Amino acid sequence: MKNNVVLSLYKKPQTVFTLQEIALLFPQIPYGNLKKRMSYFAASGAVRKLRRGIYAKDQFDAFELANKIYTPSYISLETVLQKAGVTFQYYESIFAMTYVSRTVRIDTYTIEYRRIRTEILLNKQGIEEQGNVVIASPERAFLDVVYLYKEYHFDNLSSLNWDKIMEFKNLYKTQEFTKRVGEYYKIYKEDHA
Repeated sequence: MKNNVVLSLYKKPQTVFTLQEIALLFPQIPYGNLKKRMSYFAASGAVRKLRRGIYAKDQFDAFELANKIYTPSYISLETVLQKAGVTFQYYESIFAMTYVSRTVRIDTYTIEYRRIRTEILLNKQGIEEQGNVVIASPERAFLDVVYLYKEYHFDNLSSLNWDKIMEFKNLYKTQEFTKRVGEYYKIYKEDHA
């Protein structure tokens, strides 16, 4: 039975599992027994225990881990903007949006969670599922940054789709935020006139 549980996990495309997800995969195993087995598998090195109730394959995706620690959450802010070429500053931390602000260190990763209003967090506009990772589009990440930080320097606003930004900005529903988005749009227009 040990091999069945571990083999089944390794056959799955995801790399990080919560105990609840594992319990759904093996409904025939009582929850208490499954919990003990997973602790045993972690102690024997068959899987990695990253945090209470969170297990992973030897090689796991840190973005997927960030999504599992707090649910719902999505990768955003500097992590997405750097990848899209909007900011050039390198950050080692992974930035994610969720319902609490916390810093979590697991293995060699630091995950910075930022709190955002629930109605914004749960809105799927500009949120993509890439494999097992929930991640913001560059436009949504840009709007998250503008929403959270009053002043922020963006290195390259031209890589953003401003039509999408104008479409998504109504999610945030504050006049001050809308004004700041307008100021960044003005900067973009001046740079590309």
